[in-house]
Amino acid sequence: MDEYPDKDYYKIGEVAQILGVNASTLRFWEKAFGGYIKPVKRNNKRLYRRESLETLKLIKFLLKDEKYTIEGARQKLKYQRKQIKEKQQIIEDLEKLKSFLKQLKNQLSKADPKG
Repeated sequence: MDEYPDKDYYKIGEVAQILGVNASTLRFWEKAFGGYIKPVKRNNKRLYRRESLETLKLIKFLLKDEKYTIEGARQKLKYQRKQIKEKQQIIEDLEKLKSFLKQLKNQLSKADPKG
């Protein structure tokens, strides 16, 4: 998960931007998955540790990509966290490969004198 800076704490706005969701969505997920997401609160602001960010990323994957309900996602996190994380990583890697291949195809078609 190298697509974001490696630091101790992330502000809620940073996490929202990294995940592509609204801050209100993060607050909702925090309540719905309370035992899994534990932001630190300093000066009345939420600060997320890397572990929470990675958990939020899994939650987004389960809810948005895999189309689980909140309860279904909770069950998956509870009993199959490792398998979900592996599946998510495989899908991310395949998406990166797909993007690379598209770029390569575009570059090759531009370099081809036949056009």
